[in-house]
Amino acid sequence: MIIAIGSTNPVKVTAVTTHIHHVWPEAQIIPVAVPSGVSDMPMSDAETITGAQNRALAAREAIGADMGIGLEGGVHPEPFGWVLQGWVAIVTADGRASLGGCARLPLPEHIAQRVQNGEELGHVMDDVLNDHNIKQKGGAVGALTNNLVVRGEAFATAVAYALAPFVSPGLYDEVSRGRGKQVTR
Repeated sequence: MIIAIGSTNPVKVTAVTTHIHHVWPEAQIIPVAVPSGVSDMPMSDAETITGAQNRALAAREAIGADMGIGLEGGVHPEPFGWVLQGWVAIVTADGRASLGGCARLPLPEHIAQRVQNGEELGHVMDDVLNDHNIKQKGGAVGALTNNLVVRGEAFATAVAYALAPFVSPGLYDEVSRGRGKQVTR
């Protein structure tokens, strides 16, 4: 099985590799730099999901992989303020698709304001922490939780959620549960 990851970011690659090799030890995983087709700082769940789906599809098509996996981080407005969130999309050569989401983490107001003003969260965090390329390390989630959870762990959980229909197909297949027609994915 050949699996394309729509990113060369080592944090994202590790997040995928951890679970893929647990499920399919012989899988060949190939990181591919592909565009998300959305803004550098997705500002909603819808835009973040679109970016993840675009990356998954573009990566799969770029190398003719059996499966493409796209990971996209973003922010989303909630009634109580802005939250950090992320989505993982999986698409297969035979047309199956799935999504998994990261947990939501409220952003401090001063950081959320800068993002709303057009700055990418990674750059804001680099500035606030006086660091470089935080998104390829623990990420904003790592900084905000004092490394109780780091970016790779957050994305790894979302990868596991996106893999659910592939590792537990009987629970996702309406026909196998005797409930009529197969659900279109």
